[in-house]
Amino acid sequence: MARNTKKIKSKGGRQPVEKKRWRFSLQFLKEEKTQKIIGAGFIVLSVICFLSFTSYLFTWQDDQSTVAGQSLWGLLNPEIEVSNWLGKVGAWIAHNCMHNAFGIASYFFVVLLFNLGFKISFGISLISNRKLLKHMFFGLAFLPFLFGFFFSKTLPFLGGSLGYNLSNFFNSLTGEIGSALILLMMAFSYVILTFNPSFDKLFKASLDEVDAESKPQAESKKFEERLQEVELVADDMADEVEEEIISESEASPTAETKPEAEDSFEVVDSTTSEPESSEEEQNEDETELEIDENSNLVEEELSNREVNKKLKDFGEYDPTLDLSSYKFPSIELLVDHGQGSSTEERMDKTALEENKQRIIDTLQNYKIGISKIKATIGPTVTLYEIVPEAGVRISKIKNLEDDIALSLAALGIRIIAPIPGRGTIGIEVPNTHPDMVAMKTLIKGEKFQNTKYELPVALGKTISNETFIADLAKMPHLLMAGATGQGKSVGLNAILVSLMYKKHPSQIKFVLVDPKKVELNLFNKIERHFLAKLPDEEEAIITDTSKVVKTLNSLCQEMDHRYELLKDAQVRNIKEYNHKFINRKLNPELGHKFLPYIVLVVDEFADLIMTAGKEVELPIARLAQLARAIGIHLIIATQRPSVNIITGIIKANFPARIAFRVTSKVDSRTILDSGGADQLIGRGDMLYSTGNDLVRLQCGFVDTPEVEEICEYVGGQRGYPSAFLLPEVADDSDSSGGSDILDEDLDELFEDAARIIVANQQGSTSLLQRKLKLGYNRAGRIVDQLEAAGIVGPFEGSKARKVLIPDEVSLEQFLSNQQQNNQ
Repeated sequence: MARNTKKIKSKGGRQPVEKKRWRFSLQFLKEEKTQKIIGAGFIVLSVICFLSFTSYLFTWQDDQSTVAGQSLWGLLNPEIEVSNWLGKVGAWIAHNCMHNAFGIASYFFVVLLFNLGFKISFGISLISNRKLLKHMFFGLAFLPFLFGFFFSKTLPFLGGSLGYNLSNFFNSLTGEIGSALILLMMAFSYVILTFNPSFDKLFKASLDEVDAESKPQAESKKFEERLQEVELVADDMADEVEEEIISESEASPTAETKPEAEDSFEVVDSTTSEPESSEEEQNEDETELEIDENSNLVEEELSNREVNKKLKDFGEYDPTLDLSSYKFPSIELLVDHGQGSSTEERMDKTALEENKQRIIDTLQNYKIGISKIKATIGPTVTLYEIVPEAGVRISKIKNLEDDIALSLAALGIRIIAPIPGRGTIGIEVPNTHPDMVAMKTLIKGEKFQNTKYELPVALGKTISNETFIADLAKMPHLLMAGATGQGKSVGLNAILVSLMYKKHPSQIKFVLVDPKKVELNLFNKIERHFLAKLPDEEEAIITDTSKVVKTLNSLCQEMDHRYELLKDAQVRNIKEYNHKFINRKLNPELGHKFLPYIVLVVDEFADLIMTAGKEVELPIARLAQLARAIGIHLIIATQRPSVNIITGIIKANFPARIAFRVTSKVDSRTILDSGGADQLIGRGDMLYSTGNDLVRLQCGFVDTPEVEEICEYVGGQRGYPSAFLLPEVADDSDSSGGSDILDEDLDELFEDAARIIVANQQGSTSLLQRKLKLGYNRAGRIVDQLEAAGIVGPFEGSKARKVLIPDEVSLEQFLSNQQQNNQ
């Protein structure tokens, strides 16, 4: 056995260990970190070359005698001194690139290195590498020759050795005049190959200045010549064409026209008009015939260009025109909750000084000195910022959390050690008389009214009584958790109300999932304005778990469809796409439309995981990973933040999190990856996390009657005919695998669609939409049938499906075999 193994290893001339090493090295080069380092190296090298070349323009006379003939190792001699900004390395690089090679054209290498580094590091090309290399190859030959021709004696470094030698060679071969002509020819060829300008306009002015008296004579002479040609052609046709064709040609001269007789019939038609109009008609006919002979792609491009040109005449597209009479909810519909008390009323100075002294005394009992202490009174808690004396360890203060709470007789305190960006330690102490933050004060505030956020959400107020506004579009998804009765449902209502006060119904849609069936029922009244649902559903608020799965799968289809639209529009996100559509740069006839934001709200995620498990978790994870760019955002709430509910997949894709009061430190770490949520005081007191930052807020309070009045106000206005319809999703019970779908009633365009897919070797739904002028739902069903038939591969995210049949001949054979099998 050992011998056999050894033979197998030695076969091929290489050991498996060496293969593993090669694989390891290649894998190392493919890693993102390695590519970023390599890209940064290219950028640094481009900067080095730029500084070296630029310095050489000023110091070349000082360094040339020193660097000439020296190798890089020879310059290591400490006695050698140079004037280049980058020292000996810079002088050596500049001398060899500019003096010994290309001269000023060496700057092309700076651009090339920087572009490569930027592409490798950030995945973005500032300039197309192909175009850059094309211009670079021409520049490395033309510029040295040009500068060498003009400056070889005065400034020889501009053309380098290459320019000097080229200039001498062509001057001796063709003379200076010949060299100048060669340079002009090179420049002319470059302009033609790069820009291909039209010369028609150069001669148009001279043609328009033809003498008015000579023009009628020329036209009449031309008319007589064409009339003679007509007579000759008519005689020839009379001998060859049958009597029926001759009689038809007499009745309608243009009915039976051969290409050779095209001019004759135009002359006959133009007897009542000037010959000039006949030429225009002839040109129009020739243009139409030329387009007809081109491919379908050319026709589609021309029609698309014409439609876009017509659309631009209408000005910018306004998505709000369908509901132009819509009025945003009035701020008066909200109630000003809370006592509206000032900071002095919420906590008097006496209590404030007592708490300060108690904190100082407690810390001094453990021999911890304080050099400074400051208090900031918030609506719910007061933040005491302390600066300990030098030499005090932060961990000692953090371990005294319970002792400080005991001395203050507080419900629960939270120590922030240290406060990020301040260099202090924070102790948050609940107020004796907390104040409620009304949603009305947040909405009518200047910060919310003047915000530039795409999806602004007024979450509440900070400890320093500042209104806190977050952008849901940048989160891009939000995970909420908290024990029962701690303000989670109120937080969801605050988010939805914020968006309704800021966005028009055409700009945003809500997909509401409410397993508890009572929390989100208030929003039923805005179904025809803000809600989205499946086409076959009666109610927009989703309460059945099986319908939740269908809705999530439908959102995945909507996501894929939107990515296809973004791909066709050549944009990267929904903001750029809608901007392009509003400016009428996208053709609606090709399936383009204005895309509203879609916000999926799940009120109790734990119930869905318990009943559906992976069927719910996987599409939510997929949406969380990919849906940000196309305007689909998720808000998931749960009252059980345990690890089996908020799994690693979910947490990894929800960087923004809100934690209301929870019952244990384990739950706090599950939702926030840190403690603190178990020390909140409840009733809207929450922690908002966006990665490393952790902000304590008092959530804005909006009561149920307020939400009802807002929804009634919106629902009472004229709305859309129905809710925003999501793509249809086939039930699992209706689906059949393999070739069974061919036994069912196929779409009548199935074979045409198969031929288009195979001919273009691209399994794309949008391709069928454009070619067959279909809606997205029907095109999607045809693609599903093609997959079941084995013509295209399975779904692969934003990529087009693989086409499993290589050519049209194989497809025809495949279809004929399937028809025989079905018969």
